[in-house]
Amino acid sequence: MYSVGIDVGSVAAKAVIFDGKKIVAKDIIPTGWSPKESGLFLYDKIKDSIHINDDQIKAIVGTGYGRVSLPFISKKVTEITCHGKGAHFIDPEIRTVIDIGGQDSKVIKMDENGHVIDFLMNDKCAAGTGRFLQVMAHILEIDVDDLSDIAKGAAPENINSMCTVFAESEVISLMASGASKESIAAGLLQSVCKKTYSLISKLNVEDKVFFSGGVSKNSLIKELLSERLGKEIISSDLSQFLGAIGAAVIGYEK
Repeated sequence: MYSVGIDVGSVAAKAVIFDGKKIVAKDIIPTGWSPKESGLFLYDKIKDSIHINDDQIKAIVGTGYGRVSLPFISKKVTEITCHGKGAHFIDPEIRTVIDIGGQDSKVIKMDENGHVIDFLMNDKCAAGTGRFLQVMAHILEIDVDDLSDIAKGAAPENINSMCTVFAESEVISLMASGASKESIAAGLLQSVCKKTYSLISKLNVEDKVFFSGGVSKNSLIKELLSERLGKEIISSDLSQFLGAIGAAVIGYEK
């Protein structure tokens, strides 16, 4: 028997299939305009990838902001709980998760059993999130995945505003004044790091620290955060699937 975890975020929908011991399938697609349609499509797609049917699935757990729109799931669980459970599955020694997603940022502390004991969340605006970086990369006419490579080694420009609208004007002004894309990209990543650190610093961060969410793919932000914290921050190829993994594990256990 299997369980399925589906994490429908603001930018991407992720799904995993869990057999009680390991993740046997994973997939990710853009959420698009309809979380419901994306979730349904992803569920069918990931089942087909390992040729299983509904009778072989004991539970489907939904998480993320779009979980409320999924009519086929067995249970809805908050992303905070799922991230804690997912981190514990990946490495039981993880005690802190830094998650930077498309529209919000979270810092989560867990105990030795993967239970959440404290968390902080910035969901009031897109400042310091993946959406912020997407908008800025578009202005610079580069792919958001290339920001880290472009920025590495460049002297960062000072980006004063974290509001996406005001920062957009600031970046355009810097470009008009002759600032390089490399230095602007470095400044943007520094500003995201500062914003995230201001959230992290409100909790007593404990080792091990795990970096999840789409922004965890940005190696320079990971490096900058690690320097500010004075702690090693780890991630993996499963970082973006952390919520879905936790949902699948919870589904199997229940």
